Amino acid sequence: MSAGKEMIERIVTIDGIDPVVILGPQNSQIDKIQSLFPKLKIVSRGNEIKCMGEEEEVSRFVEKMDDLLHFAARYNKLTEEDIDNLLLDPEHRKGVVNGEYDDVLVFGPSGKGIKARTVNQLRMVSEYRTCDLLIAEGPAGTGKTFMAIALAVRALKNREVKKIILSRPAVEAGERLGFLPGDLREKLDPYLQPLYDALNDMVPFRKLESWFEEGTIQIVPLAFMRGRTLENAFVILDEAQNATINQLKMFLTRMGSNSKFIITGDTTQIDLPKRSDSGLYQAIQLLGDIEGIGVVPFDDRDIVRHKLVKKIVKAYEDGDERNGSGNNVINNGRDNK
Repeated sequence: MSAGKEMIERIVTIDGIDPVVILGPQNSQIDKIQSLFPKLKIVSRGNEIKCMGEEEEVSRFVEKMDDLLHFAARYNKLTEEDIDNLLLDPEHRKGVVNGEYDDVLVFGPSGKGIKARTVNQLRMVSEYRTCDLLIAEGPAGTGKTFMAIALAVRALKNREVKKIILSRPAVEAGERLGFLPGDLREKLDPYLQPLYDALNDMVPFRKLESWFEEGTIQIVPLAFMRGRTLENAFVILDEAQNATINQLKMFLTRMGSNSKFIITGDTTQIDLPKRSDSGLYQAIQLLGDIEGIGVVPFDDRDIVRHKLVKKIVKAYEDGDERNGSGNNVINNGRDNK
């Protein structure tokens, strides 16, 4: 919340509807609503929803909740998709991301539109417009990689770039990689499966295979990037928390003309022998204030996998804090909810 601005409090009362319809089982839907209003503090108790924040944002929230309550009363149901449709109208999207928002990024093979679903996913789309380098950091299941792939596929289809390059640190990168069977793509397949899963959701199988065969989509081990200049390319480095400081510096200096780079990672899941060797935390600290570079901090409010994933992530974070293990290398405002 912004300092120096008057904070107000309002209460929305749920009348004539079972509160569970609005709040969801174990308040799962109120968490969804909270994620769409990151500037507010929202607390539910019984049939009351209390919100605290700046007057303009509180008024917006009350207005939107009125629409949501009327819908729930009429249809006696409310899903997360309904919440998106009711709360994320174009004007509200513009407010939460501070810029224009294209609803559908790409259409998948089944015709289903791929679009941002949370505030920080929206922010990632917005930052992409003005930044050639994006760093998306946050816990598992928040859609960082999925959104990066969606932006890359859109850029390729719109002929903004000529190729997509996918990279990820691997334990066997370098010398030991040669002992694995198969060609380079087959060697890296186990490490890049999340990227393939996202691509399969957005590109028909035959088209995807032809892109791989033509080199339109390339798999490049991080260790093999040295010496290259990547031009007219959309480059994604996934699981960047496992790139060393020197590797990440080397990767960042591969940027050529007309290229877009997106780095994704989670600083709470570093697998390097020494956590201090990870280059992601340092990159965020050093580069975050440079014009043309965007840092998007995801948190557990953005988790879009099974509802239990959010609870699992939260439980481990709470355990780390109690035990003082220091796993939360960077919280990027995750506790500022």
